[in-house]
Amino acid sequence: MNPMREVRLAKLTLNMGAGDSAARLEASKKAMKTIAGKTIVVTSTRKRTTFGTPRNKAIGVMVTLRGTEAAAMLKRLLEAIEGKLKPTQFDRTGNFSFGIQEYIHIPGIQYDAEIGILGLDVAVTLERPGYRVKRKRIRTGRVGAHHQITKDEAIAWARQFGFRVEEES
Repeated sequence: MNPMREVRLAKLTLNMGAGDSAARLEASKKAMKTIAGKTIVVTSTRKRTTFGTPRNKAIGVMVTLRGTEAAAMLKRLLEAIEGKLKPTQFDRTGNFSFGIQEYIHIPGIQYDAEIGILGLDVAVTLERPGYRVKRKRIRTGRVGAHHQITKDEAIAWARQFGFRVEEES
C-alpha cells in the first residue's frame, strides 16, 4: 500500500461543557485533569448568545492529545463505550465523535465526591501524510479531493482500531 494513503490518528479532543455555573466549571477542570493529566484549556464564549451569556465567559474545558498519548487514551475510551459506534457519528471528512455519559465509566478513573457525575464529548480527528499543507503558516494549500479521507475509510480505520461500527440501514 502507498504510505501516503495510510490513515492515522491526528488528535483526540476531550471536551466538557459547564454552562454558567462556576462550581461546575471547577469540577470539570478537576475531572479533566484526572482523566487526561495534561494542560487544560478553558473555553469561553466568543460573543453574547441569545441566552444572555456575556462575552468571554468561561463555559467549559478541553484537552487535546496527540501521538501515542492519544492512541492510549482512545483505547481506554473505547472500553468506556463498550466499543460501539454508529455510522451517524462519522462525518463526511473522516472524523468521528462520541459522548461518554459519566467520566467514571473510563477504566482507571475513580469516583470523586467533589466532582460529582459529569459526562464528556470525544472528537477523533484522522488524517493522512501530507495534511500539513492546510495547517502550515506560509504557503498554505488545499488537500486534494482524492487525498481526503472518506466516511467509509474512517469506518474501516475505526474497525481496525477495535471499534464495532453498526451497518448502515
